[in-house]
Amino acid sequence: MSHSFFAYWSPRLRFLDVHYHASPDSYRRRYTALEAGQRYAKLKGGVVLKNHLGSVSALATALQHQGLPVFGSIVLNALAGGLSLSAVKQALSQYQFDAAPRLLVHLPTIVRSEHRSALTRTFANKYARENAQQPLSITDDDGRIRPDVEALIEFARYHNIVLSSGHATKGQTLRLIEAVEKAGGCRLMLNQPANPITGFSARELRALGHYSWLYIEQCALTVYLKYQTEEDMYDVLSGVNNVVYSSDLGQPSQPSVGHWLADSEAWFHNAGLADDKIDAVRRLNPLRMLDPQPSPD
Repeated sequence: MSHSFFAYWSPRLRFLDVHYHASPDSYRRRYTALEAGQRYAKLKGGVVLKNHLGSVSALATALQHQGLPVFGSIVLNALAGGLSLSAVKQALSQYQFDAAPRLLVHLPTIVRSEHRSALTRTFANKYARENAQQPLSITDDDGRIRPDVEALIEFARYHNIVLSSGHATKGQTLRLIEAVEKAGGCRLMLNQPANPITGFSARELRALGHYSWLYIEQCALTVYLKYQTEEDMYDVLSGVNNVVYSSDLGQPSQPSVGHWLADSEAWFHNAGLADDKIDAVRRLNPLRMLDPQPSPD
């Protein structure tokens, strides 16, 4: 029997974290994908794994068949084939379980930038260290969105994927939004827009306006690393359209999933969020974003 994604998962999940890192990945991680899935299941949550090496759709399928609430994504870094529609099609082909959501497709996360992460990270092995650091860009030398990205936007309009902006600058992100709007809209998530590479404030995110297809990720990591003030996060959670709350955790030195949830409860309280707003940002909006059903006009 086939189930729809939203109808099946909404009563089963208390929250859905759309951004968590588990091994195997380019860096050492706190948990394996199996261990992460088990912890989220115990806490009545779902998790979308993110992997800088590429696709985890086959891994998510295997864990779904073990009864775990794990969902997949692909990161279009150079090692995974870059801005490749074929890589996305392969990942979709490996997404083989009932009530599957849209696949989250991240544009490159390895980019040229003056920013140096505050994280101390250890590569998982010598191959990841030697091969997983080739930078890519979603724009050409003249600042225009690359044709490969335009092809991904067009594909996303008619297939079960959600594009994510990756680690793009503010200017690149604005041009990406313009390209999506010009194409007629596709599901687009702004990936951790408060990070120093992108640098959007809550005020700037509100100024983007309301689009049914545009989702804004607010992740805990930008606050943990002090890239974003708690006050700005509160403004995002309370005043920005279509916010999707996530962790972006997984480093061995970072908080556990349970610790993050406890911190989140305190932040939600300090932000003055009502229960229905909390439910929207941590459960309903992620479910709606990933739901294969068409967006309402």
